Amino acid sequence: MHKIFRKVAVLKGGFSAEREVSLESGAAIAAGLREAGYEATEVDVLAPDFTVPKGTDGVFIALHGTFGEDGGAQARLTELGVPYIGAGVEASRTAFDKILTEQCLREAGVPVPESEVLRRGEKPSLKLPVAVKPPRQGSSVGCSLVFDESEWPPALADAWRYDDEILVQRFIPGREFTVGVVDGEGLPVVEIVTEGGWYDYTAKYKVDTTRYDVPAELDADSTARMQAMALKTFEVLGARGFGRVDFRMTPDGKLFVLELNTIPGFTSHSLLPKAAAAAGIGFSVLCDRIMQTASL
Repeated sequence: MHKIFRKVAVLKGGFSAEREVSLESGAAIAAGLREAGYEATEVDVLAPDFTVPKGTDGVFIALHGTFGEDGGAQARLTELGVPYIGAGVEASRTAFDKILTEQCLREAGVPVPESEVLRRGEKPSLKLPVAVKPPRQGSSVGCSLVFDESEWPPALADAWRYDDEILVQRFIPGREFTVGVVDGEGLPVVEIVTEGGWYDYTAKYKVDTTRYDVPAELDADSTARMQAMALKTFEVLGARGFGRVDFRMTPDGKLFVLELNTIPGFTSHSLLPKAAAAAGIGFSVLCDRIMQTASL
């Protein structure tokens, strides 16, 4: 270990819709850090004014969704003066907000799907099919695909449960990929193949039929383009340390960035550890490498 992080706290749980996934991620990370030689304490975060054990050198945030990825936990750790992994306060806020993310990427010339923002009472105008998303949730919570007019009411009702505005994106037909980034390095590309063609919460966490091809079957040019675009997305949004960028690719090879996950999952189903393993990076080594990027 090349930094002074020895006694670390792993923040897990939280109070978002992704609490269960976060508890699982946090437990796995703590085990990985212990294997790498750290003294790791697991902290179940139940309120915004949480504390970490006295003498903590650094924090590994394993909180997904609201408060974990939106800058809340990062602001609290900044206040406590404890270094932490992942994006800082502002970058977390931007990346967690799908609307802000799209604006920043579009301005920087990174391709994103055509979209519109709906507020309550407004009617959608994009042609079907579309993806309907609450802009400030993770793990596909509240997200739906709409292929037929009859599917609008349940899709909108589900998304409105989480926010007062929703993002409607043109659905990009084709294949789904993700690229992990660790300390400035793009990991092998993962292709996500689902039974229903849609990587929703169920496909992520509830079934074993989702297939992950890593490294993805792609030509060298497509792989290089995707990794370069992932690093550019990371840079444009001001992220640091680690993260995961999700893509869709059309049948003719056009790439579109969907989002940046600043605290990606670390469960048995999770994609960043799978990509790291394909690059020859074991789980405890991955946890150690990420922990070493912690800063204030």
